[in-house]
Amino acid sequence: MGITVAQLREQVRGAVIDRDDAGFDQARRVYNAMIDRRPQVVVQCRNAGDVAAAVGYARENGLDLAVRGGGHSVPGFGTCDDGVVIDLAPMRGVRVVPGSRTVRAEGGATWGDVDAATHAFGLATTGGIISSTGVGGLTLGGGIGHLARGQGLTCDNLISADVVTAGGELVVADEHRHADLFWALRGGGGNFGVVTSFEFRLTPVRDIYGGLIFFELDQIPNVLRAYREIIADAPERLSMFPAFQIAPPLPFIPQDRHGDALIAIVACWAGPIDAGPDAVRPLRDIAPIVAEHLGPMPYPLLNGTFDVLVPPGLQHYWKANFVVELTDEMIAAHVEHGPRVPVVNSTVHIYPINGACHRVAPDATAFAYRDANFATVIAGMWPDPADNAANIAWVRDYYAATAPHSEEGGYVNFMAGDDQGRIKANYRGNYGRLVQVKRAYDPENLFHLNQNVRP
Repeated sequence: MGITVAQLREQVRGAVIDRDDAGFDQARRVYNAMIDRRPQVVVQCRNAGDVAAAVGYARENGLDLAVRGGGHSVPGFGTCDDGVVIDLAPMRGVRVVPGSRTVRAEGGATWGDVDAATHAFGLATTGGIISSTGVGGLTLGGGIGHLARGQGLTCDNLISADVVTAGGELVVADEHRHADLFWALRGGGGNFGVVTSFEFRLTPVRDIYGGLIFFELDQIPNVLRAYREIIADAPERLSMFPAFQIAPPLPFIPQDRHGDALIAIVACWAGPIDAGPDAVRPLRDIAPIVAEHLGPMPYPLLNGTFDVLVPPGLQHYWKANFVVELTDEMIAAHVEHGPRVPVVNSTVHIYPINGACHRVAPDATAFAYRDANFATVIAGMWPDPADNAANIAWVRDYYAATAPHSEEGGYVNFMAGDDQGRIKANYRGNYGRLVQVKRAYDPENLFHLNQNVRP
């Protein structure tokens, strides 16, 4: 006989919310409003013991188990129907150790939490592009962000992780303890357990020089070719990425251009501030500029720049691929589909993942595409469910046009729910080892609500 909900409540310190509780609808909600699922119970964990109890409850009762950190999973992996949701949101503690240049963040922390804590000491590690993104999901998928060219992926800066396994055991995974698990956590997604805290290496970064530059759509070929050439050998402290974007009503954009589709470059120079204008000058010389906002700013400000465009409650459907070369044929596909970005919330980003990312061997972590130079995401996000069919079609058509000029696999954090058939391609030659680690730590596949590596 399994554990009852009443017994689970006795075992945990956090709230245990079921369908009869007043806060159930709020507790089951996730970032992507397209996902509407009704779990049996949501456990709002406050410590690793709560997590272990929730894992045991799901295991003993044969229930689906979803793990939610920041809740940003586009496929809705942070919730489920009729199962158990481990909600890590109450576990958002962040502790910086300036002397060793390290930070430990609990499993429910967001990048906004981490950036705020580390910035006070003039330190940072590679985070995401949206500050409300969960530390856990981003790290476990690899971790692409503004600082990746200079510091490597987020997972490259991971020092250790506290993990609750499928058996309910709490283990520490690092280079010396549970090294096989530590290898798999760095890019292998949420397949292997619940990470209750992450320890990262930090680098001196306080203020950066950067921002946005907008160009006309007829300059797309010039912008993308220039980006391709500049980023190939730019100083590693310079990051940038192109973005297709409908101009929001920002004060630095001419009012008569608000609502127009444009192509932007988002820039981040993480070197000496006084060298910033020279570092970004090549970007300003690409083509005539519609609008720009470049200058010194705190790093956390840049990491939250897009937050207002992507609040919780939008409809989400994304597609992604790794790209080795931004060929002229690929650029032609972007010229055709990028200008059709449907609403101000939707976008297409082409992130650079060269520089320090290339100095890690493809089999040193689970993240296999160390030869790729770019990670493209077609991020369909919009407010009105009535637009679902048309906007999903835009994402799929765009993806179909760019896929022939891309690698077979893509970044797991950008994958849609219908991308399960691409799992092996996403991990290339690392897939077999991931299966071995899965068999060792989760042989029954309790952690299957993810881009799943099956044991």
